[in-house]
Amino acid sequence: MSAFKIAHLEKSQAGKIQALEEELGMCIIALEPGLELAKLSGEQLAKVQEAEKKLGVTLIVYENC
Repeated sequence: MSAFKIAHLEKSQAGKIQALEEELGMCIIALEPGLELAKLSGEQLAKVQEAEKKLGVTLIVYENC
């Protein structure tokens, strides 16, 4: 399954997004397609979920970076 990654932006693109953030008074994260989500075994998934719980974050695991 394809997934998104943080977009690599040119300065002009970043500037347009920053202007929109200021106009809206909100934060925006730019994403682009390009990575495949990992197919985890039950044991691997349990390890990831344990790490998420300990760290207080959500982890997204990709096949190849």
